[in-house]
Amino acid sequence: MSDRVKSRVPLFRAMNRVPGGSMLIPLVLGSVIGTLAPSALEIGSFTTALFKESALPLIGLLIFTTGTQVTGRTGGSVLAHTGVVLLTKSLIPAGIIVALGAVVGLDGILGVSVLALLASFDNSNGGLWLAFTGHYGDERDRGAYISSAVNDGPFFTLLLLGASGLGDIPVLALVAAIVPFLLGVLVGNVDAEWRERLRPVPDIVIPFFAFALGTGIDLGAVVTGGLTGVLVGVVVAPVTGGLVFLGYRYLLRRGRRSALGFAAGTTAGNAIATPAVVAAADPRFEQYVGTATAQVAASVLVTAILAPLLASFFLKRAGALEPPEVAESAAVPAAPREDASNASGGQL
Repeated sequence: MSDRVKSRVPLFRAMNRVPGGSMLIPLVLGSVIGTLAPSALEIGSFTTALFKESALPLIGLLIFTTGTQVTGRTGGSVLAHTGVVLLTKSLIPAGIIVALGAVVGLDGILGVSVLALLASFDNSNGGLWLAFTGHYGDERDRGAYISSAVNDGPFFTLLLLGASGLGDIPVLALVAAIVPFLLGVLVGNVDAEWRERLRPVPDIVIPFFAFALGTGIDLGAVVTGGLTGVLVGVVVAPVTGGLVFLGYRYLLRRGRRSALGFAAGTTAGNAIATPAVVAAADPRFEQYVGTATAQVAASVLVTAILAPLLASFFLKRAGALEPPEVAESAAVPAAPREDASNASGGQL
């Protein structure tokens, strides 16, 4: 008789049947509750601490845990993956948008300003990337979250727009985002037991920080963004995710797992604040802030849904929609069974 406990309502299993479900479903639930009943999450004590304010500390724990899984054997690959994701998700798309702005002006196209385009395209949702690669990727992929630490916030947008506030780039904040990862690398390399103890942490913390992140997404702003905001998200997911896919396939040569790159085709939640930050540095963009903010908010939610769906679809087509450890165990041939007659010494 099996010792495995059967669930009356298999919530966990149902959630994980959805591509990126452990991140996506709590995110959407958080945004619904945060929009319709925000006071329910502000009653204080442990309720507020866990369900509204836990995103940063739990993501910090996830980043530390990711670091513990990076050994000397995989360190160089982590840096290579980080560089490729940063190039294909941020630098190339942002360069294209800046070139477009030089032709059409700051007003952009189809009612989407250059400010809204940059704020939506040049960054990525590191939490979703960690959640997806935590299930379908390995240490190299999870370590590439560092690219999100670099492109998160208004850094690239300010830099590429040539705004006057470049002297206020928060370098210390960038350092602070990387410190947990580096400490994790140190601990994981000096103590293998800690590395093994922390291996299950992603499955535990991802749904909780995803819910907390969702509470910060105002569905009213998404609706205000309207069709243009949805359109931005619909373009961001396949275009930037496709570029990362190409980087994975042709630069990193990841073969069947190259489709993991589509999981990077997202807009980070922090990008919602980017238009206001840019306008504070350069008043020329003030007229675009309201519309751009709503459009970016729509892109955050749309890409959080589309990116894992696209990544899962193309992984499935490539026959790689399973965790790496499952694929590796399936690839190991079973030991040949001993012939019954040999086992009995040839006697009947």
